Amino acid sequence: MQGRALALIALIAGTPALAQQAPAGLAAVNDYPTDARAEYVFSCMAVNGQTSDALERCSCSVDTVASILPYDRYVTAETVLRMRQTSGERAALFRGTQPTTEAVADLRRAQAEAEMLCF
Repeated sequence: MQGRALALIALIAGTPALAQQAPAGLAAVNDYPTDARAEYVFSCMAVNGQTSDALERCSCSVDTVASILPYDRYVTAETVLRMRQTSGERAALFRGTQPTTEAVADLRRAQAEAEMLCF
């Protein structure tokens, strides 16, 4: 518990030195929650077929994305993509700005890597 608290403080504070003091196992743990992984796999299978082969490939894909993109960055990119589908002034904030474009580009690059490795 103390290691997690230290890592959380390091993340919030943006202090790499403090994050290095976290237990080695904690750094290796993937930070994508199960429900996020499941949602990704279900969406992937909807596009690629409801087969056991698609399940295996989509699971590989989410693992690859998770190894490349930190979860908070993934959430940001997913939020931007969902907000871009809406209309109005609020949605305009998610179109064409540098931070939102970069977040989506990072996700797209991770997904392209996953596509090459898993499909």
